[in-house]
Amino acid sequence: MPSFDIVSEVDLHELNNAIDQANREVGTRFDFKGVDASFRLTDASDIEVAAEVDFQVRQMMEILRGKLVKRSIDIKSLVEGDVQVAGQKATMLVKVQQGIESEIARKIVKMVKETKLKVQTAIQGEKLRVTGKKRDDLQQVIALLKDVDLKIPLQYNNFRD
Repeated sequence: MPSFDIVSEVDLHELNNAIDQANREVGTRFDFKGVDASFRLTDASDIEVAAEVDFQVRQMMEILRGKLVKRSIDIKSLVEGDVQVAGQKATMLVKVQQGIESEIARKIVKMVKETKLKVQTAIQGEKLRVTGKKRDDLQQVIALLKDVDLKIPLQYNNFRD
């Protein structure tokens, strides 16, 4: 039976490369000369953005977004926190969303069921498995999900006949 998986993942290697490129650009830009500003990837695959003032943190986020787009990482996967100012340092923690939350997964299952296509959708942890008898039905599900804005990037993999 044909099936495929719906996932929301970020390639950590590409994310690391984008952060390195953004750090290099911050180091060479004139408006950041003499400023202690950097991006740092934490253990939990979150990004810590640090600068001297919150205005610089906002500028750095624009640089990071540009580098992520060039590396074909969807910026919808970033969840920006608030800028924390402590003394001479402003920091922002940006979470990189991995996996599909259960609330969004249930919403996707409901949308697929409303189409009345002959497919089954099963939630398997942080991904969804869609199975059906016809390949065309599965392709219609993919087309439906590409048209809907779910606030997270979706990838479709493990397509099997």
